[in-house]
Amino acid sequence: MTFQIAIVLYPGLTALDVVGPYEVLRGIPDGEIRFVSNEVGPIVADSGVLALGATHTFAETPAPDLVLVGGSEAATTGAMANGELIEWLRAVHPKTQWTTSVCSGSLILAAADILRGHPATSHWAAQSGLAAFGAESRPHDRIVQSGKIVTAAGVSAGIDLGLWLVGEIAGREAAEMTQLYIEYDPHPPYDTGHPDKASPALLRKTRMRAVKLSASPRIPVDMATTFWRLTLNRMRDRAAAKR
Repeated sequence: MTFQIAIVLYPGLTALDVVGPYEVLRGIPDGEIRFVSNEVGPIVADSGVLALGATHTFAETPAPDLVLVGGSEAATTGAMANGELIEWLRAVHPKTQWTTSVCSGSLILAAADILRGHPATSHWAAQSGLAAFGAESRPHDRIVQSGKIVTAAGVSAGIDLGLWLVGEIAGREAAEMTQLYIEYDPHPPYDTGHPDKASPALLRKTRMRAVKLSASPRIPVDMATTFWRLTLNRMRDRAAAKR
């Protein structure tokens, strides 16, 4: 039986958030990977020079077994305000085996009201946003599982998430073979991969860089749209429950 994997694409996403897990997950036996978006076609990443191809629309993918949502330096709020994406996540989540995210992709899940009441993680610079949507931030965890919801920390953590998922879906040996095949044996030349390991000066400079990269005049509008849609969805859910 085919195991369908839907990897979400949207303009301005961080490519490694989705490409890292893709390279790991594509080895799952009988796996069918779809890159899904509002429309089929090229989706330009946050670099402005790299494009990934959406193979299927959200409408064409109504019941994936696994959903993965990546994050972005500057486009997360735009994705959070993407009504078609948010409604699709709300519709497919009850039917998935796994609903997952990498980096600030967890905020997109949160905007669909999927993380309310759940522990979750994100990129270190986005942790504070989780609480606004009723999630419990876990800033020191690389991967956080809460039932079938699994969130990963920033960018490179997507590779770890992919291996973890392969182990859960296809078994430890399959995950170990995948890790060996892609020679995932990181020995970084520097040891500043988490705020706990960085000097105060380096952390301050990196935060300033992150703020500069994420600056967008649309963010207030996108956030307002997100909260409006979230409130409306909750009202609809309560009305439906009374019927």
